Amino acid sequence: MASATSFYDFKPKDKKGKEYPLADLKGKVVLVVNTASKCGFTPQFEGLEKLYKEVKPSHPDFEIIGVPCNQFGSQDPGTDDEIQNFCQVNYGVSFPVLGKTEVNGKNVEPVYEWMKSSKPGLMGLTRIKWNFEKFLIGRDGQVVQRWASTSKPESLKAAIEEQLKKK
Repeated sequence: MASATSFYDFKPKDKKGKEYPLADLKGKVVLVVNTASKCGFTPQFEGLEKLYKEVKPSHPDFEIIGVPCNQFGSQDPGTDDEIQNFCQVNYGVSFPVLGKTEVNGKNVEPVYEWMKSSKPGLMGLTRIKWNFEKFLIGRDGQVVQRWASTSKPESLKAAIEEQLKKK
């Protein structure tokens, strides 16, 4: 992480355990969300999918990435296949959902360590507080904004569209 200068420097694991090079998203505006299948915020999958379907057709340079995490109340205990199935069957999720990972602690996914350091939360706290925290990445690969779990996906649309206007 020490040498990382942008979001594009990382390669988290996809749903099959293979590297998912974020460099493939270079030049796009990306919303990254740590998700869980059994959380009070889980219905946000519906809002995220709606947002994706509203913005993506006119902006192929927009992406949402779901990152399952079981660190908060063990609310995503399933396997990667079970999580993928849950997202598809219950919410029709069409954006990429990566492999389950950790967003805090000693086994934190490096891209999460970088995003948290780049854009600390309230009072400078860098840890992720709960499921469905959101990071907006600009075209330049830098963290533009960070939202708490309570921020509904539909409330992010204006900020996302503002980033999409920037070339």
